[in-house]
Amino acid sequence: MYNFPVFSLKGKVAVVTGAGQGLGKWMALGLANAGADILVADLVADSAEATCKEIRELGRKSIFKAVNVADTEAVRDMMAAAESSLGGLDILVNNAGINVHKKAIDFTPEEFARVVDVNEKGVYFCSQTAARYMIPKGRGKIINIASSTAFLVRSGIPNSVYAMTKAGIVMLTKAFAEEWAQFHINVNAIAPGYFATPLVTDRLKDKETYNTIIESTPLGRVGGPEDIMGTVVFLASGASDFITGQTVCLDGGRTVL
Repeated sequence: MYNFPVFSLKGKVAVVTGAGQGLGKWMALGLANAGADILVADLVADSAEATCKEIRELGRKSIFKAVNVADTEAVRDMMAAAESSLGGLDILVNNAGINVHKKAIDFTPEEFARVVDVNEKGVYFCSQTAARYMIPKGRGKIINIASSTAFLVRSGIPNSVYAMTKAGIVMLTKAFAEEWAQFHINVNAIAPGYFATPLVTDRLKDKETYNTIIESTPLGRVGGPEDIMGTVVFLASGASDFITGQTVCLDGGRTVL
């Protein structure tokens, strides 16, 4: 007699930050398709509301909250809204992030603080706040979005501060996983490589850049919506209950080279 893995998220509530477009939107839709109701957090109302509309078309509940994840009070309000408006908080996806493409020699203290505030402080206090809801229930799933830049330096692309923050997310994932394992809260991360999101459309249209990306990706393509949807649903579902503290490199094999 086996208890076969369950990938359904029916009856679950997820908060997805930075869900107005790109990876965040795709993950929110993937979770909704698996049965979860979704709080869409973003700073851009129009795109976030469009995500909510698509989620509702899948038959799930969805609300939008305008949130700067570096603002801890706004984060507290966001988690409270998930509880009060959607009926709970079972899954958190820490997707919101920013980057400033500048050489290290030119980076200003203000730019440094802005990237660190969103990419590290935001993840830390979103997770802390969500854990305060999950601990009394004795369960929860937290999924952090790292990056292949946590493991790779790409020649000619200035990414020092972004790479530092994403490498920090890999270790923070382990630290949270250990601390909250006693409460049956699984904390894992996804480290995406190149995906065909709106933020990289122009770079992918450049033939030389595109060819460089493909040549350094063993599977020979960039990622699409379905590639990240399956991974986030797995990590959010009961099928991954024995996985915690891990980072899944979702990059077409870039990090094996």
